[in-house]
Amino acid sequence: MKNNKRAHYAKYKPTFKSFKAFYPYYLKEHRNVICRRLHFIGSTLVLAVIAIALLKQHYSLLWLLPVIGYGFAWVGHFFFEKNRPATFKHPFYSLWGDWVMFKDMLVGKIKF
Repeated sequence: MKNNKRAHYAKYKPTFKSFKAFYPYYLKEHRNVICRRLHFIGSTLVLAVIAIALLKQHYSLLWLLPVIGYGFAWVGHFFFEKNRPATFKHPFYSLWGDWVMFKDMLVGKIKF
């Protein structure tokens, strides 16, 4: 039974050998514009909190980063995109994807 569950899970969990291969999958998981906007807001707030924490030397604010960043993103996925965040399956590529998508939205490559 254990092997059956693993085979079932592996069947639905794509694997990627590079970020270049992962990013198109990541974008497909972020088709909903509201989800992307929530990611953008969360990422912007993360940068703002980092700046405030460093400038004011209130380093305890840094504990808020995961809550802010993931909070906005997960609301987007669960309520608008209606999927599970890529973070659960591919945490490192997903974090990288968040910042690449943020940059792509800033420069107009991806619709905001």
